[in-house]
Amino acid sequence: MQIATLAQKFCDYSQYIKGYSKPTLKRYKQVINYYTRFAGIEELEQVTKDNTRELFYYGRTSQGWTPNTFICYHKSLAVFFRWCVKEGYMQFNPTDDIEIPKLEKRLPPKLTRQEAMKILEVSYNFPYSYKFLRYRNHAIFSTFILSGIRKKELLNLKYTDVDLENLSIFIRQGKGGKDRILPICYKLAESLQKYLEERKRLKRTCPEFFISLNHDKGFTDSGLKRLLLTMVKASKIKFTIHKLRHTFATLMLEGGCDIYSLSRMMGHSDIKTTTIYLSASAEHLRSQMTKHPLNNL
Repeated sequence: MQIATLAQKFCDYSQYIKGYSKPTLKRYKQVINYYTRFAGIEELEQVTKDNTRELFYYGRTSQGWTPNTFICYHKSLAVFFRWCVKEGYMQFNPTDDIEIPKLEKRLPPKLTRQEAMKILEVSYNFPYSYKFLRYRNHAIFSTFILSGIRKKELLNLKYTDVDLENLSIFIRQGKGGKDRILPICYKLAESLQKYLEERKRLKRTCPEFFISLNHDKGFTDSGLKRLLLTMVKASKIKFTIHKLRHTFATLMLEGGCDIYSLSRMMGHSDIKTTTIYLSASAEHLRSQMTKHPLNNL
């Protein structure tokens, strides 16, 4: 049977039965297509342990795959072949005997408190052509830095998801298909309120919370990328949206937030994911060292 046909059936199963997200399905398709092109095969019967192993050897030696990339490709193919075995299309999973490289334990990249403040200042004081952009862009970066929200979660925010009266944001179907309520601080609420006043002045009524300048529709991913490049250039600080999320987590710990509460705010399924931020802040660790009973002798 043709691999392309099975890949489509597998993606349909993953979407409608397992409920996987569109980015996950896209990754599955890309990895399966990459494997078939590399091995020069079209039929499932042509899949072997050798040509599967050769793919990963080629990736590590010639393409410079990091352990993360290796694991991503391995997991995608393993899930697909496991489904093929379960459905009776294959007798074995060719990824089972492939050794997985050890992940590098790196600290999450973050900004300093001063750099985070500078980004907020630049996003507000930038010489915009329209007043609306000043308040919208400042609200966007304030949301990233002061709430730790993910990029996709911000772009998916609806007007009704933001409750300034009760200082909360409803995250609808975040990563892993989970809803959560995210509390917000007064500083962020103030920035969002100013943005909403501008939005009301322009008489925008679309359901999305953050909107474009020229149309009554939601702010797009490409628009956010352009805004990010503009702010990186203007602030002279190299950062990504995900780095702002890491910055939020680190600053929260430095401010005294407990790890369990932070894990809930970040939307992590496992609190172990949140504990990486304990090592990312020397200031937080330093504050704990002062609790040593012999410190005051």
